[in-house]
Formats: sequence, C-alpha cells, structure tokens
Amino acid sequence: MSLRRTSTAAVALIATSVMIAGCAGSAPAPATEKPKAEAKGEITFWSFLSGMSDVAAAFNASQDDITVNFEEIPNGANGGYTKLSAAIESGSGPDVVGIEYDRLPGFVAAEQVQSIDDLVSDGILGEYDEQVRHLVSFEDEAYALPYDAPPMIIWYRQDVLDAAGVEVPTTWDEFEEAARAVKAVNPDAYLTSFFTNEPQLAPMSWQAGAEWFSVVDGSWKVGIEDKGSQEVADYWQRLIDEGLVKKQLGYSDEWVADLNSGVVNAWVGGSWSASGLKTRTEAAGQAGKWIAAAPPSWGGEQTGALSGGTSFAIPADSDNAAAAAVFLEWLVTLPGCDQGTWGGGDCLSCLPRAQRDRGLRSPGRLLRQRHLCGVR
Repeated sequence: MSLRRTSTAAVALIATSVMIAGCAGSAPAPATEKPKAEAKGEITFWSFLSGMSDVAAAFNASQDDITVNFEEIPNGANGGYTKLSAAIESGSGPDVVGIEYDRLPGFVAAEQVQSIDDLVSDGILGEYDEQVRHLVSFEDEAYALPYDAPPMIIWYRQDVLDAAGVEVPTTWDEFEEAARAVKAVNPDAYLTSFFTNEPQLAPMSWQAGAEWFSVVDGSWKVGIEDKGSQEVADYWQRLIDEGLVKKQLGYSDEWVADLNSGVVNAWVGGSWSASGLKTRTEAAGQAGKWIAAAPPSWGGEQTGALSGGTSFAIPADSDNAAAAAVFLEWLVTLPGCDQGTWGGGDCLSCLPRAQRDRGLRSPGRLLRQRHLCGVR
C-alpha cells in the first residue's frame, strides 16, 4: 500500500478528518536539552480523547515538580475547537491541548498556538518519520508533537455483505455495487452513512491524490477543485442522490439506532473506530459480526489515508510553557500505554522510539495493536 503525503488543512472549509502519512520508523537523533525556563508548577491540559484523565494522573504520580489539571472538552463536531479558540483569545486557554491534524493549521494561522522548536528537546522531532513531521510543521517550524497516525478503515457487517452476495470491496466502484446489492436485499437498509457534520471527504480526496492546502512563501495555498477532489465529491453526491447511502449526523442517537437495527451496515472510519463500534453495537447482539478492511481504491493502485489523528500543542497564551513542554514530551511516549492502562484506550504513539519500547517492530504487529484512543 502506498501512502501519499499531503499538507494539512487550514481554515475549515469542511469539518473533516485528516490526511495521508506514514508511521515508518527512522533512526532516532540524539536528544539533548535546550536551555529553558524552570519546568515546575501547575498546568492545564485539555483533550477530547478517552483515557486522558488517567494519563494526567499517571504523569502527576511520576514526579513532584509539575501538576497537570485535566479538563475533558467536546470533540470538534460538538464545539470543542470553538471553545478552545475562544478561551485562547480571552487569555484563559489551557497549557497543553489536543488538536487534530486537519485543524492545527487554522490555529497556527490565527497565531493561537506557539512554535515548540525552542521548548522541546533537540532531536525529538527528528525521531518521527518525515511524513509525520509534515503534519505539524509549517515554514520549517513545528507547532505540536504528533501523537497518533490512525489509518482510514472501513468497518463492515460481514453477514450483511454475505446476504447481499458481495465480497469486501477493493475499489470504490465495487463499494457502490455493494451498496446497490444491500439495498436490493433490504430496501430499508443502507451499506453506510454519509456524515453531514463530519464528512470523510478530505481523507478520501487525499487518497485520490488531491492536495487541498499548502504553505508557499509564507502564504496559504488553497486548491480543492482538482480532479481527485471532484471525483470524490461527485461519487458521494451520486450515492446520496440515488438513496444508496443514508445522509445523517455522525455519532448521533439516530446513527447508533441505525447501526443496532441493521439500517446502516458499514462505517467509513479509522482504526480508532473499533472501541466505539463495539460499545455501540454489542448490546444488539452484533459481537463478532463486524470486520475491518482497507479502504477501497480510486483506481488500480491501492492507496491509504489517515482518518483523524491528534497532535498536542502549547497555546500561545500559556504562562507555563516550560512545564507544558515537559508534559508534552512525556505524553507522546506514554510509558505503560501498551498495557492498556489508560481508561480503556489502547493508546499508541507514532513516535518510533515509543513503538520500539513496546516491541512494535513489525508492521503486522503494529496493525494488530493499533490504538483506539480517538473514541467518540
């Protein structure tokens, strides 16, 4: 599977998940400390990821100089970024915050997060794969540390595919054929939903080779009318117009009810979807009925995309950036995270050093142990 890199999205034209990158390891650069202010005192940490209250408690228990006060905020679809932006503008923002890759450029452009180049240890950014570094870097400055890099995954009800007489789609044309087959067996059923509040247009467009946003000579370059983006938009509009997918709010009560009743039978999500899918469907007797598959391709070449993914940044109004940076570095390695100790989330940093520490040397084992942190 080839992964195409793309620059991250800036100002939100569409509330969507994220972009194409890899987590392949590279040889770590030696880490040396830069002179910085004394790291001690209290800091505030905001995140919508599950298990982060346990992470903050574990950090507090690991040392005596810094106290992290955690606050859970809503995810982006439910107003979390609006709250964050308003708090930073008013001077009451947190010291460390989780920001998804597609939203980070907007905060950078608004000067609401600060460069971390002079705050974190020399070499830590060099430990990441180059493609992962690009997710948080703009004009040669880094504004966050990458945390995870979850691949886009399509989740299917295997029994529904079997009843419709179709295999797991390997192309988007086959996906459309599967949607028609499911509808033919049960006119009230759909293969999947199209989320109107969090459409997956961005990762699917980047999967098709599009590059929506980039920084050229200090200015944002925006282009969303390329061939790949148009192909993706036309495809999903056709499925909506022909009643082959259900247009609805993602993560809503209606959507959960449709999953449980068999009205909706696939989810265009990510590796993080597993835990949320399990908790939403187990009571309906669907344990063991769902399978995960790589996303279909737009042509003959199999390609992948990221779906979601979070970085951790230090807002511009932080009055304790030195302590925030210490916690930030600890956060992306998460000692003990491989043991599933963080509130039900099997959190997996995409820092290669953290992967090696957890024995995640082979791609197969890495995929088997993908994180489930971004539970909605």
